[in-house]
Amino acid sequence: MSSRSDRLATRLEDKGLDLMVVTNLVNVRYLSGYTGSNGVAIVGPELRVFFTDFRYVEQVTEQVPDFERVKGERDLLGDVAERLRGRVGFEDGSMTVRAFERLKGLVDDSVELVAAGNMVEELRAVKEAQELDKIRAAAQLADSALERVLERGLAGRTEREVALDLEEEMRRLGAEEPAFPSIVAAGSHGALPHAEPRDVAIDRGVLVTIDWGARLDGYCSDCTRTFATGELNGEAAEVYEVVREAQERSSEAVRAGANGQEVDAVSRDIISEAGHGEHYGHGLGHGVGLEIHEAPRLAPTSTDTLATGEVVTVEPGIYVPGRLGVRIEDLVTVTDEGREVFSGLPKELQTV
Repeated sequence: MSSRSDRLATRLEDKGLDLMVVTNLVNVRYLSGYTGSNGVAIVGPELRVFFTDFRYVEQVTEQVPDFERVKGERDLLGDVAERLRGRVGFEDGSMTVRAFERLKGLVDDSVELVAAGNMVEELRAVKEAQELDKIRAAAQLADSALERVLERGLAGRTEREVALDLEEEMRRLGAEEPAFPSIVAAGSHGALPHAEPRDVAIDRGVLVTIDWGARLDGYCSDCTRTFATGELNGEAAEVYEVVREAQERSSEAVRAGANGQEVDAVSRDIISEAGHGEHYGHGLGHGVGLEIHEAPRLAPTSTDTLATGEVVTVEPGIYVPGRLGVRIEDLVTVTDEGREVFSGLPKELQTV
């Protein structure tokens, strides 16, 4: 973990900061390895200090070997304030106004608190080899879980039953938890991109969109497949093929140096040419790691440039209100040679 805090310390010098106080627990875990619920890290060119309360002292001894460890009060900000000096960056994207005002009232007058933006999140965007291994393993686990669920069929079961079955299978296979609430949406319900599974039986002859992911060793996976439960009408089969082409072509555009807006445009152009531009309202994808949504973004408004080691979803969709929805999503990492797809399930239309 020390190399991560070293990289952050280097960036602090570039921004003219003496220290950074890290309070976002996801960022704290990334920098230190700590998995508890109360911890704060201070990082500077020559300083690595970790604060927690008595409940986690033993855990921190094991998990945070590279930092000086301090046992503080339950509200750690008073202990943190005593160690701050000079220009100190804080996480303005996640620190609450109340916490900021409290910290501001506790520090010495010589301390200047500076909004530091997403400095740790930017480091997290580029994954190390061991992080890629964890995400790859989470994706493989999620694939295996869905395969088991599909063996039991879809038609006749409720959306909610399928979602619960899938989440239980992921846990049986070793996942800590689902990476997010699973989506199972059949027929016209699939027109809602973030549909919540209902206590409604899945019919035959419809499309069923399943969006699921596993959290394994802290890291998330994310995948979507759309299945048929029998013979489809012409529109449904046609829409499926448009989304499949858009997904495969935009996935091929993922590479180091590619612009997030340009990769998104590959999928958007294909879907628009098929007459469904108005039915594709979300961005193509997002980064995945310790959180299910992180940098970079693939979207019409994205200013991100892809770099080797980043992991993104590629998930175009068409959502026709009142009729149907199709989304196909892979988890893809940028490599020196191009890309590696972590999602292993087929994308040709499968009838279950």
